[in-house]
Amino acid sequence: MPLSLNEGEVLHDRYKVRERIGQGGAGSIYLADDLRLEGRQCALKEVEYDRALPENLLDEARQQFLREATILARLDHPNLPKVSDYFSNGPRDYLVMDYVPGKDLRTMVLDARREKRFLSEREVLGWAHQLADALDYLHTQQPAIVHRDIKPSNLKITPSGLLKLVDFGLVKIMAPEEVTITIIQGQGTALYTPIEQYATDDSHTDARADIYAFGATLYHLLTNEPPVDARKRFLLPSSLRPPREINPSLSARTEQAILWAMALHPDERPNTISIFNEYLFGSGKMPSRLYSTTSAFDIPRLNIFGNLADVILVWFAIGLVLLSLIVSLTH
Repeated sequence: MPLSLNEGEVLHDRYKVRERIGQGGAGSIYLADDLRLEGRQCALKEVEYDRALPENLLDEARQQFLREATILARLDHPNLPKVSDYFSNGPRDYLVMDYVPGKDLRTMVLDARREKRFLSEREVLGWAHQLADALDYLHTQQPAIVHRDIKPSNLKITPSGLLKLVDFGLVKIMAPEEVTITIIQGQGTALYTPIEQYATDDSHTDARADIYAFGATLYHLLTNEPPVDARKRFLLPSSLRPPREINPSLSARTEQAILWAMALHPDERPNTISIFNEYLFGSGKMPSRLYSTTSAFDIPRLNIFGNLADVILVWFAIGLVLLSLIVSLTH
């Protein structure tokens, strides 16, 4: 675990640390004052690399951080904090982002659960609309950007009601034909992480990973219950309770949208955020194969006894096989 920065410590001759406001396995997030712009507060996202990496891979990982930080600094969207700077300090690298005041959605859902009430579906869908807009913006960048750590604690609501998707710690730039090194050791938060994101090779992770996490986040916000993680669902598909079983006031369409987004196999999820958005808000259509409690990775069982015509054909075929067997034995 990396040592924390001290209160009052100045980094990059510009950022004076106030306090640590978040911590993960890869480093911490600090609230800091920008000494060049009086009155401006910012968030410093610390990147601590895996010390077990060989030196050549460590150098490559740091170069990748610089490339990705450059791309993140170009982003400009109302539901994303602005990345304004990046720098190195010894063995660590830092992203400098706008500090976002306000409550995160994890706190809000915990408050609702403690008060034995559900968050309003209308209010949650209002937040979902903003999140979908931010993700569509990220996914349609060239190259595409996948956040990979969408969860209630990474979604903050400002005092004006604006949703912000924070923490770019696990972001992946979908550069074609590049081997991706995970800059920050971690795979996202298990409850919201799709099964393909657990692989050591990132090649199978794309925008549909964010769609899964989006659906899992909505599940938690609307039921007060965190979803069963994908690994358990893989082994026991029926372990995920339908949202309306927990919160009967939910609309059927919202429930189906959540379960579609949370399909275990990425091919069974919406291909893009815009497709998911169109269905969630009432104008789009879902494919004919709706959500099933059967694992997407299961081998389908053969049903040889279907309708009456099928039964007759099966028994006729069996009869022919038996007849041919009898004839061959009597000769």
